[in-house]
Amino acid sequence: MDELKWELLTEVQGRAEAEVIKVYLLGNGIEDVELFQESVGQHIYPTTLDILGNVQIFVPKVQAAEARQLLEEYNNAADES
Repeated sequence: MDELKWELLTEVQGRAEAEVIKVYLLGNGIEDVELFQESVGQHIYPTTLDILGNVQIFVPKVQAAEARQLLEEYNNAADES
């Protein structure tokens, strides 16, 4: 069996925040970023209620450490604003 190629980076509340983090990571050299959200919560009636609004952000395992560092920088910048 092949080793998993993806690693869970973080989970955020809401698709909008997940998309911003995705663009930030892609813009800073992370090759690919995948978002996973329960299907009922993302298309017809977007919601941020309870677990339906949770979005998991996955990155390639080989870039997970770099992505964690970028996420920390992103969060620190958000805290300073």
